[in-house]
Amino acid sequence: MLEMNIDSIRVSLMNYQRVVILKEKESDRYLPIWIGPAEADAIAVKLQDISVPRPLTHDLLSSVIDTLGGAVSHILVNDLESDTFYAKITITVNGNSVEIDSRPSDAIALAVRTKVPIYAEEKVIDKAGILLDKETGKPILPEDTSEGQDEKSPELREEELRRMSAFTDFINSLDLEDFGKEQRQQQ
Repeated sequence: MLEMNIDSIRVSLMNYQRVVILKEKESDRYLPIWIGPAEADAIAVKLQDISVPRPLTHDLLSSVIDTLGGAVSHILVNDLESDTFYAKITITVNGNSVEIDSRPSDAIALAVRTKVPIYAEEKVIDKAGILLDKETGKPILPEDTSEGQDEKSPELREEELRRMSAFTDFINSLDLEDFGKEQRQQQ
């Protein structure tokens, strides 16, 4: 498990879909995860410390867990299959840990409310993570590197690129120079 921070929430100008960008705490790898507009708003509201007149769904979930004597200990983005991310919310109740299946967007929205760590499995970051070129700020795509080409057949490599094409198209359209600017300004 690798600890992640929320770097930003972005909107694709091509299709207006939202993506939450997680950054690995100990490196420069980023993990983009497509999320719905309601979940993006729920995460952003809490990150920006905006008060709402009534509790949002994730506030309610946090309150229910707390009222029943539980506590969220962390969330984990644990899998990626067919462009779908999976997550687990780990809750401690009476000294026992319970894992609950969740969409990553809901898990992240809950994590920001309960101020618990966000983790991702190494295999997920290996599949969907991106690196940024330090000079240009642009993503370093798999075809930009020669590492590991001997290990993978061209068919497998082409299939991986095709599966990730939606992420690649979106990432290429981002202006990455201001990544984390909002967080730096708040500090």
